[in-house]
Amino acid sequence: MRYEFRITGRVSEPVSHAFPELREFPAARQTLFFGTVTDEAHLYGLLGRFRDLGLHVEEMRRLPD
Repeated sequence: MRYEFRITGRVSEPVSHAFPELREFPAARQTLFFGTVTDEAHLYGLLGRFRDLGLHVEEMRRLPD
């Protein structure tokens, strides 16, 4: 399953390295992360990492395969 995560604001390079399994793309007033999520536990782990780093997930969506 592929997912997109839209994060409020620009994420610094050191923080983006906390997500090696995702690709980062800067956008206006947001940072987009894209990548494959292997299962539900992985998804919740990613969301926990975003939270623990103080990042606000504005939107999360599953992408077509």
